[in-house]
Amino acid sequence: MATPEFWFVLVTVLFVGYFVLEGFDFGVGMLMPVLGRSASAEIAEKRRRVVLNTIGPVWDGNEVWLITAGGVLFAAFPEWYATLFSGFYLPLLLILVALILRICAIEYRGKIDDPVWRRRCDLGIGIGSWVPAVLWGVAFANIVRGVAVDENKKVVSGLLDLLTPYALLGGATTTLLFLFHGAVFVALKTSGDVHRDAAALTRRLALPAPATTVAFALWTQLAHGKDWTWWLVGVAVAALVAAVVAAHAGREGWAFLGTTVTIAGAVVLLFASLFPAVLPSTLDPAWSLTVENASSSEYTLRVMGWATVIVAPVVLGYQAWTYWVFRRRLSVADIPQSIGLAR
Repeated sequence: MATPEFWFVLVTVLFVGYFVLEGFDFGVGMLMPVLGRSASAEIAEKRRRVVLNTIGPVWDGNEVWLITAGGVLFAAFPEWYATLFSGFYLPLLLILVALILRICAIEYRGKIDDPVWRRRCDLGIGIGSWVPAVLWGVAFANIVRGVAVDENKKVVSGLLDLLTPYALLGGATTTLLFLFHGAVFVALKTSGDVHRDAAALTRRLALPAPATTVAFALWTQLAHGKDWTWWLVGVAVAALVAAVVAAHAGREGWAFLGTTVTIAGAVVLLFASLFPAVLPSTLDPAWSLTVENASSSEYTLRVMGWATVIVAPVVLGYQAWTYWVFRRRLSVADIPQSIGLAR
């Protein structure tokens, strides 16, 4: 395997990690209003805090995968990074703003003990979860389909050109898959009434999420896939079916494993369908960005490789330890009274 190809595989792994981990974060954020309902305002607030606390110790660590993926793109494939971020400027800017809004809302939600303040923060969490969930699917569908890249490696297509049926299906797929992934995660991490409602929600999502995922995977394979990527479609679909069966049986751990494999398989399918291109040109295939013509120098890639070998195991070990420490299920009984400042 050549060095640029190794870094393409690493970029794929980083986005697999990001979408698997941040996927249930987005799902939890989108589901907070649904799983936080109660006739009592006090109980409703505690339920919302239970839902949010399922990701409380890990959500910021999960976002590091995106920062790392962006850094690797910038260093290993500068041409890909420059063309991608200029051509997809508005969608990526909206994702960035939404993520910042979500971060601020999560961090400051408990700082002030006021229902209006918390409702506004919950709105920020919702927007910061829904917008990236939709736009990431739209963006990656367009990357795989290709955009109008000219001979100067500049994207000349407009925003409306990105809103194709395939891209919109991609956005619907990531949204519903993250909702299902998040519901399974909440059911896995909670007990009591929140667990019961989350488990019921996974069963309601067991039809729309698989339907859109299968449709998008088949469209991707038939339009852009290779002969050998059929097995990725099979793995993703089989894992999703297993997740649905496990969710109906009340086996949240196995269901979460199934949704994890599904997301990983779908992301690998997208990158495998893309390779050896990294951004196909719909104007002229000769103008497409590829692993070879978009990568940094061999020396740069080798130096980065040694840094990765040294640092990556430490980061992965620390994040795995975090998940182990905070593995216990949560319930309303575990939520103390708010200690936020009076408004």
